[in-house]
Amino acid sequence: MHNDEFPLAYFITWTTYGSWLPGDPRGWCKRGSHVVEAPDLTLNERARSIMVEEPVVLDQSQRELVDAVIVKHCAIRKWVLHARSVRTNHIHVVVSAGQVGTEVRAQLKAWCSRRLSEQAGLHGRSKNGLRRWFSGRGDVEWIDTDEHLENAIRYTNEMQ
Repeated sequence: MHNDEFPLAYFITWTTYGSWLPGDPRGWCKRGSHVVEAPDLTLNERARSIMVEEPVVLDQSQRELVDAVIVKHCAIRKWVLHARSVRTNHIHVVVSAGQVGTEVRAQLKAWCSRRLSEQAGLHGRSKNGLRRWFSGRGDVEWIDTDEHLENAIRYTNEMQ
C-alpha cells in the first residue's frame, strides 16, 4: 500500500460535535497545528455561542455502532484497519488505504453519522434535519515507517 502517492498508513482522529472547542480549558490546537494552545475562556465561550446543537457525548451503544461501522467500511473498501478506538468524545483510526487521508476520514465520518442518525430515528429526514455527530474536520497524520505505525497502533489500543 505504501508508495510515493500514499503513506504506509494514516493515524486519523476526529472529535464529536462540540466536545473540544477552540479555547478549551484542557488546551486546544489551531486548525492545521499540533501545538497545544493555552486555554482561552473568551474564545471558548464565543465558539460555544455559535454552536447550532448540543455537544455530542457518545453512549456505549453509539460507541459500539461507530466501531462496527468503521470495521465494516474498511472491509468493504479493502482498507487495512490496524487499530481503532471509539471514545465518548473522539475517535482514533489507524488505517492503510490507497486513497487520500482526508477522503478516508470523510468517508468514515459520513458512514458513522448516517448510522448514528438511523439509530436515533432521524433516517429519511433532509440533511438539515439530521444531527451533527462530529466536528467539521479532524486530524490526518501520515505514517511512513514501521516504527511510527507500531507506535500509533500501541497508542490507539493501549493508551486510550
